Amino acid sequence: GHLPTWLQGILLRNGPGMHTIGDTKYNHWFDGLALLHSFTFKNGEVYYRSKYLRSDTYNCNIEANRIVVSEFGTMAYPDPCKNIFAKAFSYLSHTIPEFTDNCLINIMRTGDDFYATSETNFIRKINPQTLETLDKVDYSKYVAVNVATSHPHYDSAGNVLNMGTSIVDKGKTKYILFKIPPSVAEKEKKNSCFKNLEVVCSIPSRSLLHPSYYHSFGITENYIVFIEQPFKLDIVKMATAYIRGVNWASCLAYNKEEKTWFHFVDKKTKKEVSTKFYTDAMVLFHHINAYEEDGHIIFDIIAYTDNSLYNMFYLKNLTKDFEENNKLTSIPTCKRFVVPLKYDKDAEVGSNLVTLPSTATAVKEKDGSIYCQPEILCEGIELPRINYDYNGKKYKYVFATEVQWSPVPTKIAKFNVQTKEMLQWEEDHCWPSEPIFVPSPDAREEDDGIVLTCVVMSDPKEAPFLLVLDAKTFKELGRATVDVEMHLDLHGMFIPEKDLKFDTE
Repeated sequence: GHLPTWLQGILLRNGPGMHTIGDTKYNHWFDGLALLHSFTFKNGEVYYRSKYLRSDTYNCNIEANRIVVSEFGTMAYPDPCKNIFAKAFSYLSHTIPEFTDNCLINIMRTGDDFYATSETNFIRKINPQTLETLDKVDYSKYVAVNVATSHPHYDSAGNVLNMGTSIVDKGKTKYILFKIPPSVAEKEKKNSCFKNLEVVCSIPSRSLLHPSYYHSFGITENYIVFIEQPFKLDIVKMATAYIRGVNWASCLAYNKEEKTWFHFVDKKTKKEVSTKFYTDAMVLFHHINAYEEDGHIIFDIIAYTDNSLYNMFYLKNLTKDFEENNKLTSIPTCKRFVVPLKYDKDAEVGSNLVTLPSTATAVKEKDGSIYCQPEILCEGIELPRINYDYNGKKYKYVFATEVQWSPVPTKIAKFNVQTKEMLQWEEDHCWPSEPIFVPSPDAREEDDGIVLTCVVMSDPKEAPFLLVLDAKTFKELGRATVDVEMHLDLHGMFIPEKDLKFDTE
């Protein structure tokens, strides 16, 4: 096929790549050493490259020829040959763990710089053109967080908004929303944007020792949407995980009897909306989009009724019969919540306060809290992306991978949240990755542009390829086959050529 002539830039992707080091193996697919890969589009040609992120974790492991740095699903132990004092000392130092800088989940942009990110306090600067690994940045030097999400948001002024959890402060566990401004002046020193980081607000955790796990959050024109779900981290267990010889993942628990709480923070006043909004227990990783309409906040998420998704990816489950044997016990469901911020305070108990046309409800309870039930938009999609120009605004389209009862995606979908129509692309033996929408330069409509996805073949004899679809019709425009082994990745971004200002320091 052929590519549109305007498509110039780099598609940058990140994900776990190496799972065996010497005689040691990671327990979980999400623990593998980060492998970056990129497709560069230049004048109708496509160039591929891939490189392991040279994190401190990577370097230590490779040098020792075994796993020596713990990951979320794999606890690593120091060399047993070391003397007993060294051993006792390392037990003590693991109480608040020194996290890994194996940044394998996503790519984040701040100003002209790009970083590989995961959910620890470390991010690694990379050169998007050569995939070289550069500075290591520790968020905790600039803001009191122990973990942070890999799904930041970007505003029109070039600020990055992100959230992290602060566990350290005398049992005052809280969720912190922070803003990283774009780099100040050129002459300022490196990492200046982090030195000017500001805390927008903090939300106290409902439970001091069991903060909620979260992978992303939502944003509208005036509000931040944060969901405190009953999928929680046990801090005491986490602090003793090393001594007990278990991994950190085992310190996460889902309490299906508990509620899921919605928090809305006003960006201007930096205060949280005081009304208590909640729904039933659920587990979510990905927010799709959120916007405001007639005094309501509408937000779309992909939710599960349990936390089986993470357990699927333990490597012991990833055998050749993976697709047949591993079935999700909860299918991902795309839910729309409609939350009335402005409502009649004298409304009767038990009345539905939603005044927009939707099957979603928000019912007033005796104690003044509001119980929300969603509208189900569709089932079986994950890794959602939108046209980011519509982030925080009323929108129509979600681009996503389609998963049924198996966690490995087999199709790509374009879903219209307004009409509920779905277009799909699929081919036998194809496992596509998260689809990324790139708007065309003269776009008038939300779906004017293309969709890019990397496709790995379930048959190892067939070559993987980059697929380019017309975002409107979902018809294939072209594909670029890669004659190397490509891995399933997690997230990434498209960087237009004009944004590739790279200083070669």
